[in-house]
Amino acid sequence: MSYIANTLSNLVHQTAFFNLTWGNYLMILVACIFLYLAIAHDFEPLLLVPIAFGMLLVNIYPGIMMEPAESSTGVGGLFHYFYILDEWSILPSLIFMGVGAMTDFGPLIANPISFLLGAAAQLGIYVAYFLAIFLGFNGKAAAAISIIGGADGPTSIFLAGKLGQSALMGPIAVAAYSYMSLVPIIQPPIMKAFTTEEERKIKMEQLRPITKLEKILFPIVITIVVCMILPTTAPLVGMLMLGNLFRECGVVKQLTETASNAMMYIVVILLGTSVGASTSAEAFLNADTLKIVVLGLAAFCFGTFGGVMLGKLMCRISGGRINPLIGSAGVSAVPMAARVAQKVGAEADPTNFLLMHAMGPNVAGVIGTAVAAGAFMAIYGV
Repeated sequence: MSYIANTLSNLVHQTAFFNLTWGNYLMILVACIFLYLAIAHDFEPLLLVPIAFGMLLVNIYPGIMMEPAESSTGVGGLFHYFYILDEWSILPSLIFMGVGAMTDFGPLIANPISFLLGAAAQLGIYVAYFLAIFLGFNGKAAAAISIIGGADGPTSIFLAGKLGQSALMGPIAVAAYSYMSLVPIIQPPIMKAFTTEEERKIKMEQLRPITKLEKILFPIVITIVVCMILPTTAPLVGMLMLGNLFRECGVVKQLTETASNAMMYIVVILLGTSVGASTSAEAFLNADTLKIVVLGLAAFCFGTFGGVMLGKLMCRISGGRINPLIGSAGVSAVPMAARVAQKVGAEADPTNFLLMHAMGPNVAGVIGTAVAAGAFMAIYGV
């Protein structure tokens, strides 16, 4: 009888109820909120669902992220091995290949001035960098945090890994992906505050047709130019352009389909769950996380502001032929930021169609964020 009682007692005390802290319960609640936003409100579900579920699992069973050295068997937890692929920058680079295979750079080629709008939207990155240093983060941590302003989760993870900021990778990634999903909520008030109704009604001329040769040459030329100037961008820009070359060359349809579908979704699952699993209560609930969340929001807002303000300047210089709303799409949340520009423009004039014009700065922002990450790696000698 005593044996049965002891066995039952041991079994009961092995349940999560006897091992969780209040912080774990709080993170479980946060995970459920993320799942609700993703499922009920369609906020970037492909990203938030795996991230939230990884967050849920690690706060119920922390051993799922256990390192081999902490295990009596020498075998680590399942998500530990997924997370290593984040730290080694493998998954973010593969994400970029998939993004390239799904992206049409035609609007950017047709309107090269979009590069400037994409660059202006990186203002948030540099503002957040100096604010992070002011708040007490070291240079490498500040650089990793600032990339949130590009609204690019894979680049944030990539740079945090390269700069040795693994301890901050979870909060940085969660903030980046959260703000990416909140683009339709964060951007419109800023866009409307700094543009007039007349500016939002501006209709832009139809983009010129792009030849197949231009589309094939674009990824090759961009890779040579950018990687020659900043070789550290090769893992991101190189994979982005390789995926795009798959798409545009027309002779490797199997590779295009694999990169943009099966591989892309497998990588999203691995990256999302491992990032979510890095947010245990012990790692996530601290003052640094709160600072990162605030800095990420500031970076995102300044990025939107920078793009819109350069758009206004171009509007003046061009004699009113450029709608400043497309500048807001310079943050690299593709294609959501472009859709938001279209929506805000359509609210002012239902016949206004800005989507393709906004896609130019949008895809330019992807390149711009990767270049900013490469610049930080060059500065810190990585």
